[in-house]
Amino acid sequence: MRILFLCLLTLADTHGQVAQTRFVEEPEDQTVVAGQRIILSCVVLNYSGIVQWTKDGLALGMGQGLKAWPRYRIVGTADSGQYNLEITDAELSDDAVYECQATEAALRSRQAKLTVLIPPEDPTIDGAPEILLRAGTLYNLTCRARNAKPAATIVWYRDGLQQDGAITSTEVLADGKRETTTSQLAINPTDLDIGRVFSCRSTNDAIPVGKETFVKLNVHHPPTVTLSIQPQTVQEGERVVFTCMATANPEIKGYRWAKGGVIIEDAKENKYDTQVDYTFFTEPVSCEVHNDIGSTNVSTLVDVHFAPRIVVDPKPTITDIGSDVTLTCVWSGNPPLTLTWTKKESNMVLSNSNQLYLKSVTQADAGQYVCKAIVPRIGVGEREVTLFVNGPPIISSEAVQYAVRGDRGKVECFIGSTPPPDRIAWAWKENILEAGTLERYTVERTNTGSGVLSTLTINNVMDADFQTRYNCTAWNSFGPGTAIIQLEEKEVLPVGIIAGATIGASILVISFLVALACFLYRRRKGSRKDVTLRKLDIKVETVNREPLTLHADREEDTASVSTATRVMKAIYSSFKDDVDLKQDLRCDTIDTREEYELKDPTNGYYNVRAHEDRPSSRTVLYADYRNPGPARYDTRPPSRLSHSSGYAQLNTYSRGPTSDYNTEAAPGPGPPPGTAGGETASQLSYENYGGHTAFPAGTGYATYRLGYGQPPSLDRAPYDAYDPMGKYASATRFSYTSQHSDYGQRFQQRMQTHV
Repeated sequence: MRILFLCLLTLADTHGQVAQTRFVEEPEDQTVVAGQRIILSCVVLNYSGIVQWTKDGLALGMGQGLKAWPRYRIVGTADSGQYNLEITDAELSDDAVYECQATEAALRSRQAKLTVLIPPEDPTIDGAPEILLRAGTLYNLTCRARNAKPAATIVWYRDGLQQDGAITSTEVLADGKRETTTSQLAINPTDLDIGRVFSCRSTNDAIPVGKETFVKLNVHHPPTVTLSIQPQTVQEGERVVFTCMATANPEIKGYRWAKGGVIIEDAKENKYDTQVDYTFFTEPVSCEVHNDIGSTNVSTLVDVHFAPRIVVDPKPTITDIGSDVTLTCVWSGNPPLTLTWTKKESNMVLSNSNQLYLKSVTQADAGQYVCKAIVPRIGVGEREVTLFVNGPPIISSEAVQYAVRGDRGKVECFIGSTPPPDRIAWAWKENILEAGTLERYTVERTNTGSGVLSTLTINNVMDADFQTRYNCTAWNSFGPGTAIIQLEEKEVLPVGIIAGATIGASILVISFLVALACFLYRRRKGSRKDVTLRKLDIKVETVNREPLTLHADREEDTASVSTATRVMKAIYSSFKDDVDLKQDLRCDTIDTREEYELKDPTNGYYNVRAHEDRPSSRTVLYADYRNPGPARYDTRPPSRLSHSSGYAQLNTYSRGPTSDYNTEAAPGPGPPPGTAGGETASQLSYENYGGHTAFPAGTGYATYRLGYGQPPSLDRAPYDAYDPMGKYASATRFSYTSQHSDYGQRFQQRMQTHV
């Protein structure tokens, strides 16, 4: 385009216009980065003379090759009028003002400023690549970017995040063109900064992307401690474990424990196991850990649940009537306690705070107050405090007092108010006595812990003394107080009545103990087998078909065997121990009857035919022994046991007709006194026992014989002889009834219910 433009100008001049020399292009201000190439333009029209460039007013030379400036040269052709200045590998020295001159035409171009940009050198951080710091000590990270033109800009980063607050300064170098930039970032290192990386990045126009450098932190710090408790909430007296977790750089050197500021000598490790009390709630437990850098101490309180404990005891207070009073009581407890103020022997709550405020007190306000603290589900504590209200004497004795006629009597006058009385006087009838003795009367004054007691003692109390009123008057600085006391006669029980009541009570106690012993003894008796029980309307029969002999494969009831043995003794022995035997049997029967007494379960239903005659049957009756002659023994004493209630039917075979046996019974005495005739079956009766040659009748024994009635429902043949020593000797059946059973009555019909 330029060549075309010049050709057109030449043609125009050729066509007759007058030629004129001038700059078609002039150099302009430019910027170049050091090391790069730059061209300054200069085009002169209609000029064929010398063109040169100046640098800061200094001519660079003529011709295309500027030998004095090896990196400079003129580019273009004279024919086209181009005289451009080319600079390669720009340097800081190229930073200057350039001008193009056509000397023969006396033309000078405008001045052009060439600015050479120089990037900063690689930034540096003081102490890099790793800086050792101390936790808690402020430190300035310093980054420098040197020899930059223009001055470099520095930005800080921490783990890739830009940091603000850095302070930057620049320094101009000796050439006046380059600068060094310094940036400082203040940090307060902690143990969390260990291994953290900081970087600084420097930039300027020559290098927009900038240059970056890094530094790593190594922070020495005293131990970082965490103190924990397990369990966190405990009851007083339980055990807890304190754990001291710590990290440090450099390593931990040791642990030290304290409670309330007092060193615990036996705790040296990172754990402390102890039993806690209420003091752990107010006195902290501390753990101190140290290393070469320093030590760290942490402490904590224990959430101990404990009953109320007094902190500030209430103090007794003395005040005057009309004054205001404040009673103070401070408790501690955990969980938070509830505090109440009450007056003793009253349930009215006066305050729920540590202080009880009483306004314009009277003597009625005097007394003991209770400060009670309650920790729910833990415990209760209370303190009593006495309030004394100064005022006139208050006499608190009973208005009616007692004495025994003819004895020494006392009339007492007690003053418990404050201040104590200065005087106390007794007056009765026309007599006045403050102290000492007057005829039968004596006045004594005694100081007790709660007040003053004045006692009027009367010797040989008479009827007139019970008709007299006694006036007790006391004085103190606040005035007098008076009480009227009446003496009445006291009745005294005679000594004989007291002694009799004592003896009667002793007898009752002894009787009770004896009855209790008998009851316990009877309960220890074993239950009896082979017993027939009855009530008036119900007949209950239990039958034991077990043999008397003890089998090897099982054990028999001891009581049954013992009873059977006694029966055999009664039948076969010489009866020299009959009396003892009867007593044993009587005891057994009484126990059995009491243990098996039953109520009528049918309510009399089966008693409908009790009046009819019973079927003809025979029972074995053992008449009491008597001695009609040399062949008989003395009559046995009457027994309450019948055959049915005490002894056995000695076999299980069917019984023969009545006629087959001798029905003659040994004669016996009549019923004992007090026994109905119908109860003769309750006495022991013995029939002649016959049919066996082992027991012949003779002078040594009475003749005994067993008779059996054949039950109507059984069709079994009678047997003639009973062999107690043979095959069926053990097949004995026992049948018992109670004392009043009518089962032993002959020829009487009965209805029975088996239960």
